[in-house]
Amino acid sequence: MKKLGLVAVAALLLLTAKAQDAQADKWVDSVFKSLSADQKIAQLMIIRMSTLKEGKPFFYDSLVTAMVNKYNVGGICLFQGGPLQQAKSINFLQSIAKTPLLVTVDGEWGLGMRFDSVRALPRQMTLGATSNPSLVYDYGKLVADQCRRIGIQVNYAPVVDINNNPDNPVINDRSFGEDKMKVAALGIQYMKGLQDNGVMACAKHFPGHGDVAVDSHYDLPVIRKSRAALDSLELYPFRQIFKAGVGSVMIAHLAIPAIDSTTNRPTSISRNAVTGLLQDELHFKGLSFTDALEMQGVAKYYPDGEASAQSLIAGNDLLCLPGDVADGIAKIKKAIRKKKLSWDDINIKVKKMLYAKYAYGLSQIKPIDLHQLTDDLNSGTDRMRRRVAEESVTLLRNEHSLFPYPATGRTSRRVAYIGIGLKADNRFAERLRNDYNAHTYYFDYTLDSARANALIALIQNRYDMIILGVHGYERRPARNFGISNAAIYLIQSLEKQEQVASIYFGNPYAIRFNCSSKVLVAAYEDDPITQETVADFINGKIPARGRLPVTVCPELTFGSGIVSNRLLAETWPGNVGMDHNKLQEIDTICLQAIREKALPGCVVLVAKEGKIVYEQAFGQYAYTDSTPVTTETIYDLASLTKVMATTLSLMKLYDDGKLDLDKTLGDYLSWTQGTDKARLPIREVLLHQAGLNAFIPFYKETIDPADGVPLGNLYANKKEGAFTVRVAENMYLRQDYEDTLYQRILKSALGPEGKYVYSDNDFILLGKVVEAISGKSLDQYVRETFYEPLQLSHTGFRPWERFPKNFMAPTENEPVFRRQLLQGDVHDPGAAMFGGVAGHAGLFSDAYELAVLGQLLLNNGTINGMSFYKPSTVALFTAYSSNISRRGLGFDKPEKDNATRKEPYPSLSVSPETYGHTGFTGTCIWMDPRYNLTYIFLGNRVNNNGDPNKFGRMNVRPRIQEVIYNAMSK
Repeated sequence: MKKLGLVAVAALLLLTAKAQDAQADKWVDSVFKSLSADQKIAQLMIIRMSTLKEGKPFFYDSLVTAMVNKYNVGGICLFQGGPLQQAKSINFLQSIAKTPLLVTVDGEWGLGMRFDSVRALPRQMTLGATSNPSLVYDYGKLVADQCRRIGIQVNYAPVVDINNNPDNPVINDRSFGEDKMKVAALGIQYMKGLQDNGVMACAKHFPGHGDVAVDSHYDLPVIRKSRAALDSLELYPFRQIFKAGVGSVMIAHLAIPAIDSTTNRPTSISRNAVTGLLQDELHFKGLSFTDALEMQGVAKYYPDGEASAQSLIAGNDLLCLPGDVADGIAKIKKAIRKKKLSWDDINIKVKKMLYAKYAYGLSQIKPIDLHQLTDDLNSGTDRMRRRVAEESVTLLRNEHSLFPYPATGRTSRRVAYIGIGLKADNRFAERLRNDYNAHTYYFDYTLDSARANALIALIQNRYDMIILGVHGYERRPARNFGISNAAIYLIQSLEKQEQVASIYFGNPYAIRFNCSSKVLVAAYEDDPITQETVADFINGKIPARGRLPVTVCPELTFGSGIVSNRLLAETWPGNVGMDHNKLQEIDTICLQAIREKALPGCVVLVAKEGKIVYEQAFGQYAYTDSTPVTTETIYDLASLTKVMATTLSLMKLYDDGKLDLDKTLGDYLSWTQGTDKARLPIREVLLHQAGLNAFIPFYKETIDPADGVPLGNLYANKKEGAFTVRVAENMYLRQDYEDTLYQRILKSALGPEGKYVYSDNDFILLGKVVEAISGKSLDQYVRETFYEPLQLSHTGFRPWERFPKNFMAPTENEPVFRRQLLQGDVHDPGAAMFGGVAGHAGLFSDAYELAVLGQLLLNNGTINGMSFYKPSTVALFTAYSSNISRRGLGFDKPEKDNATRKEPYPSLSVSPETYGHTGFTGTCIWMDPRYNLTYIFLGNRVNNNGDPNKFGRMNVRPRIQEVIYNAMSK
């Protein structure tokens, strides 16, 4: 055998960092040497475990056992069956396999998609209706947890096909939708959720299966697009997810003449597609699986083992469901004899497979624990279904503001529910009966138009509201989704009446029959949890948050949706005593600052009396990045972290009686004892007058003084071994260096106590106090205590873990320490060296979510019926608390002599009750209880490619604040 070349070896090792060690090499070499020629080929085959016959699961136990014993096949793919049956079969097969089997599953919406006693998760199109990438990550994590629990290493998900053909019979609602950027962003989050939690993801169906009208299970679809069109649309999500590090890809059975003009040659067996496009052009180095070779899209033209041989010739690594294993091996050996393949080709693929097996734990097989297996697999599914339903319910039309329709005080109203496709009550009908005493009627798809006319006559002029629920229709578009002509006639007749609302529980494309409805809701799924959620929406308990992931008719396009998911409503400024025209002066200030290069972009929000009166985005991400800033752009908050994370936490711990402000750091941080920091009172630390240094440039001693390059013994360019602390992209600090950082603080000289010195070190230590008392990391504590209950999905530390990079404004192209563009990594170098989570910096958010936190404080600790603090706690922390400075406990305050100062702070007209903070990167939040007013400015003034201090000299933030006060009626 020829030795593997360096490029091939690199491809093997790129599969996962877990495989890059001597143990992996040793195991792979040992297994590889034990394989016969036939077994090497068989290692590339993934065979079917089960199917449905006559509607019941049927297992190929004897056949699979024979293939494992005789050929040592590489893996199995699970389909229908119960969890216990599947687990017992896996345990048995792994026990007899000479080489551990790679266990795979086509579980796009979890194992409930396949296993008969596991509850399925929502489909990807339902996820596409949400706007919360972290939810999709959690979804992927849940699926990974299911897979690991039953011994699965690869899940053939996510689908990153763009469904831009409503009549697509095979992808359709398996896709995230029709927008390439959303498909890519959500696909990456699903992939990360899987791979961060020990299961290999598989992007499919390359190079894009969304724009077809033929199901490749039954024939070969043809896509007649130019290569340029494919590049601009179908290939976009694949490029992005490849860059993000997906472990594998599945190649579709598609005829695409722009890629390969050979008649009836599917992309799955096309060298142009696999070697040329996938590997050479797009540089994908992970595992490539064929789609199932038993599908007629390939088997019709390349029957029996010929498809297996052609797949490997094309450049694929693994053969999914190859059918006849013996014939496949024979045809592959024949191709080798004819020089169409080489043993070097086979050996490289086998080693890639073995490295993947090692990376995902197959060097040490542990039998699946059968105890409570089904319960474990179902754990978390109901909660996830509810979360997805709450985020995806889409209000498309709402004439006369019919929804929400609270039940309180309306039980006397006459309500009818017509369940299209039903024969009896479901959970939604039960809720309408309970909430509104609704009369319920059912019209299933076997009834004719005469029955429809009879029902129309029966309900005519009898009800104040009629709710139509369309249920039980098919997911695929054939035959009008299975909705009968009589049912369509009934829907279209009723929706012409006033006070009629239509709700579609299933594939949103079916809305095409009801586009003119005056009140219309898309619910995407038809399970009891979704039905409960929609009932809660109608009742006003939850807002609608979803947007259409696809276009369903000309007037209801992608992105449509009346979103009312905000705790803070919007209102006309005049409704709260503010002059709209005067507020427009904010535009002038912001545009001038951008034009004069004080900062490239910003967001300004003003809320009064709990309502948003002004929220505008200006400019772009950077002067070198034309991405427009939106009101949802996430910014590095810098020192706003001190108040919106650390101080909020300390307030809560104080409120709960767990924190005594008159105790010392040593009382809570045992590791400070024996130093002069232990005796510092918490109250004095909060006021920045405990004597701590203002700032320690930790990073300086970690870079070479000669050239400024980070020291190689402290940093690595990838996460491995001891280098686990991310300080920036491709830059990881040694984990044990955190102790050095704390030692630098503990050994720093104290200044005089009782003197005001604004200090980052104060809040680094206070962040550790939060962790010591709560027993949780600071980021976990604030997320669980504040951000999640308030549904603040954009607020948190380390946003790169939850969002694509382009969700965050780039803070700065840092020239000194990290020497790269910081986009999602914290700007503060000290916070970065703490891994992005510190008490003084590291928090990211958008303007709206900060306004929610601000209103919580202005409401004296309560919001939307949720209570977080006693009013006395808010009053204590936000009042002046120092005799020598303007500070409150954690919060910044106006100067006490503001009215007479040459440079009032934060601006002239604020009341003395005002509290808040500013941030180094160009941010601020100020709350004024006297006027129930919040002002937020978010920007990245350090990313101006020139003079970062110009922003301050132009007084952008104070000038805007004065405009706000001048806009209030005197």
